[in-house]
Amino acid sequence: MSKLLKVTLVVHIVLAVLFGVPLLGMPGRFLDWLGWAPVDPLLSRVLGAALLGFGWLDFRALRQGNRAAARPLIEAGIVFNGFAAAGLAWNMLGAGWPWYVWTLLGGFSALTALWVVNYLKK
Repeated sequence: MSKLLKVTLVVHIVLAVLFGVPLLGMPGRFLDWLGWAPVDPLLSRVLGAALLGFGWLDFRALRQGNRAAARPLIEAGIVFNGFAAAGLAWNMLGAGWPWYVWTLLGGFSALTALWVVNYLKK
């Protein structure tokens, strides 16, 4: 497993926990703190659970330490983050959005790029 892949997995685990736990446990307060309203607590909790699930799989792949274990996660990371970035970009066209939405788009785009580099790296 390359050093870049290890770093990508660790970054993804940290982000999954930082955003997954509050979205699962207290979505209204967490998103209100970010200025994101109105909040749908059901879908926010589902997103939190999905993020934590990805984080768990990343952790397991990191522990196994081989690229073969991480290959499905790399592909899932490209798909999930790529579609998230595309969906945000599509929704943001022609409208003024606050800084944190642009930060979210940048984060998903950066993660997509990291996963693509890991996919292409042998």
